Amino acid sequence: MSVTLDVQYEVEAGPDEDDIRRWVEAVLAAEKNTAKVELTVRIVGVDEITDLNTRYRHKTGPTNILSFPFDAPPGVELNLLGDLVIAAPVVVNEARQQHKTETAHWAHMVVHGTLHLLGYDHQAQAEAEDMEAREIRILHGLGYSNPYLLDEAS
Repeated sequence: MSVTLDVQYEVEAGPDEDDIRRWVEAVLAAEKNTAKVELTVRIVGVDEITDLNTRYRHKTGPTNILSFPFDAPPGVELNLLGDLVIAAPVVVNEARQQHKTETAHWAHMVVHGTLHLLGYDHQAQAEAEDMEAREIRILHGLGYSNPYLLDEAS
């Protein structure tokens, strides 16, 4: 498997490119995706994620991550999975609120977003359960605990 990764930092925060690559490769390995793929991960602030969330999801306010899968036009062969846009301040705040390490929460966001780029979704209950099970399994393989179990103290 080969990943061409473009990491863009709009803010000075977030994991380094090696960690992001490791998390993306873990998803691809778990999904038995051996194709050469390309994706962009953009780490942004609240203003940019809020603008994108409004523009593309028609929702107000910031969110933690947005996934933009690439859908090639007929006859165009590209290995581009798409783009992930992750809001650093939101991820940091969520990690604190959920009593998780920032690294574990960043890993979860990258795994979650990469699964979206591969076509997984969580709109219906069955889809959500399948996607969450995949996330839990991949994150466990990376040494992280179940991201859906909140600290009892919270």
